[in-house]
Amino acid sequence: MAQKSPRPLVAGNWKMNGTTAALKEARLLAGMLKDVRLKCEVMLCPPATLISAVRTVVKGARIRLGGQDCHWNANGAHTGDISAEMLKDAGCSAVIVGHSERRTDHGETDEIVRRKAEAAHAAGLIAIVCIGETLEQRKSGQTLAVISRQLKGSVPAGSTAANTVIAYEPVWAIGTGLTPTTAEVGEVHQSIRRETDPLMRILYGGSVKPANAAELMAVANVNGALVGGASLKAADFIGIIKAYA
Repeated sequence: MAQKSPRPLVAGNWKMNGTTAALKEARLLAGMLKDVRLKCEVMLCPPATLISAVRTVVKGARIRLGGQDCHWNANGAHTGDISAEMLKDAGCSAVIVGHSERRTDHGETDEIVRRKAEAAHAAGLIAIVCIGETLEQRKSGQTLAVISRQLKGSVPAGSTAANTVIAYEPVWAIGTGLTPTTAEVGEVHQSIRRETDPLMRILYGGSVKPANAAELMAVANVNGALVGGASLKAADFIGIIKAYA
């Protein structure tokens, strides 16, 4: 029997962008999806302040919600943090952990990322675990070693295709307009596949745009995209989603 392929996921990470004015883009996206024959899952990860409002705006549409980060504890004296349980309660089905911007701006280690992923699993959320190399690491030929180390350190033992998604985002490509070649993406995704569940989704992220989405999504072992800036506008995001339409 042929191996079943993972169902692709296209997730939009709004990062620290968006006020209530941004709800019009979520509303537009929900309307656009009515006329698209989807062959992938679609997710929006807005700022925590907008999760509830986006949930209302996209109700009935084929859009899942995700958080951008969570604490590793379920509750407690952690001012400014949000727990996986809170995200679940707000209507999320997943949470991004270990994004390079968290690793860089907040000094998050692989161990911290793993604990957050474990918290996501405990709350019944899918953990979207981000990994990726810097430009210096790529230039020095360390890419695959860095990816392997981050996988081993960041992904909880016993993770499955049902509760975990891996997002490969080369740090040097995020928000820069630069992208690796399809051969480079394929090499990394193949390496990740060798170390993961064969049905676990592996997303590519890093300057994904409507113009390059179809080419990137066609690479072997690329099971969708984690999209940054292009997910802020419905017209751009739908262009990426249509790579699977």
